[in-house]
Amino acid sequence: MTTAAPAAKAVNPKLVLHVVAPLVAFYGLRALGVGAFAALLAGAAVSAAAALHGIVTQRRVGGVQIFVLATMALTVLFALVSGDARLMLVRNSWGTAALGAWALITLIGKRPFLLSTGAIAFPEDKAATWERNWTRYPAFRTLLRRCTAIWGALFLLDAALRVGMALTLPIDLVPALDDVLVAVTVAAILIVQRCYGRSFLRRHGLRLRGAEIVLADGSAGTSGGAGVA
Repeated sequence: MTTAAPAAKAVNPKLVLHVVAPLVAFYGLRALGVGAFAALLAGAAVSAAAALHGIVTQRRVGGVQIFVLATMALTVLFALVSGDARLMLVRNSWGTAALGAWALITLIGKRPFLLSTGAIAFPEDKAATWERNWTRYPAFRTLLRRCTAIWGALFLLDAALRVGMALTLPIDLVPALDDVLVAVTVAAILIVQRCYGRSFLRRHGLRLRGAEIVLADGSAGTSGGAGVA
């Protein structure tokens, strides 16, 4: 009893609703002899139900839920018209394509994707520190812009790979590989960002301590910051 509770808490309900449940629906129906197109529709219905569940339980409509439902509706509509199961599979590329394109578009403006993401994702105190880093250190500003470009490029590559998988691989293999590709893409982005970020800051006499920029010797940085060579 005492070990079951922590294990249950370790399971993320969102992971179950958005990843596990659609896969179970698809592969369960395929095992029962249901056609690929109908099984994919069932998986899409589970994903849509998960998005609606989030809206109902949180009592607010977020951009993610709207995007999921809109892409789902458009994909299902086109798929029903064409009757093509592979078109249903291509929908999984829309999310990463949109995220990659948006990350690159933000490079045109004053606040790149990673600056805005940090301000939202961090607790209030760390978000304030993130903003101070941006204001004080030209090297940090350059790093966030370059890392945003990396995010954008790798997510667009992810989207292209998804389209390729959807159009060429066996249909029954693609839904599972889509989720594997998510993990691989995110892991690749985080590894590249961590290694490149550390190296870049070190070349400019800086390093990150939590969310705070400090001098490489561990002392607090000055408001002037370090420039980019």
